[in-house]
Amino acid sequence: MANWSQGARWHRSVSDIVSWGGAAITPLRRKLTALLSALSDNAQAALAHNLDGGYHPDTIDEPRQRGDGGIQVSNLSVGYGDRLALEGVTGDFAPSSMTAIVGPNGAGKSTLLKALAGIVKSPAGEVSCDALARHRLAYLPQQSELDRGFPITVAELVALGDWRNFGSVRKPSPHLAARVHEAVTTVGLEAFIDRQIAELSVGQFQRALFARLLLQDADVILLDEPFAAVDESTTDELLNLLQGWRENGQTIVAVLHDLERVRLHFPSTLLLARSPIAWGDTSLSLSADNLARARVTPGLPEGGRFGRAA
Repeated sequence: MANWSQGARWHRSVSDIVSWGGAAITPLRRKLTALLSALSDNAQAALAHNLDGGYHPDTIDEPRQRGDGGIQVSNLSVGYGDRLALEGVTGDFAPSSMTAIVGPNGAGKSTLLKALAGIVKSPAGEVSCDALARHRLAYLPQQSELDRGFPITVAELVALGDWRNFGSVRKPSPHLAARVHEAVTTVGLEAFIDRQIAELSVGQFQRALFARLLLQDADVILLDEPFAAVDESTTDELLNLLQGWRENGQTIVAVLHDLERVRLHFPSTLLLARSPIAWGDTSLSLSADNLARARVTPGLPEGGRFGRAA
């Protein structure tokens, strides 16, 4: 196995990645580690949680069954300034389902995904998601929103999928290196495990992000244009991963623009044009009449053209 798995380097590396402070905060981190070790288990967990919001000890090795990963949306509206991006969205993403969100540019697809993830807050309506409350939700944004220049390797990026289990002041599990290696191998990047992410192609980077999702092992997985600018071979392999997650009882919600791919692989579809046009069986949601209604929704940019997520 590659050198990245060596314990001392591994702990330093992961802590530096997420802290974004590097060596400047290392002495402080050491003091925090010493402080935590002197406390009782309950006090240690409470203090660590306050210092590090990414660490959630209540989720570690938590015995659970899949199937409670549904999302309920009630009269959800989201605006940016004077512009209403979403209006009156009501419906359910059923547990263990696989749903595509499609619609014209400007229809609010990415906004809805961020609202489901708790990233943007709604002034009206409600999102109910048990997986989000239990820190069992994973969200993958579009690649354009990620910093490809940050100096970390593929292995380090993938390991961050297990962040909730160790945070910035605890040592990672001794099994983490093996789990990272397995995930990287699953997505076909074993030969790139020590490469900097800046050296990867678009498709390779997306594979690495999916390997990180494997480490997260979330009950609900939200994906924003996961196949954009990715070649057909990579797309097919990633779609197989999605299908495997669904069969495992995980709930998949993905923003997509390729309607033919949606028809082939996604049983359920939400056709969105600020408000839902149709939501349910894909063959019915993507009927010619529904697509025509979505394209002529007033106020959407570019005449309601279907394309990248908006």
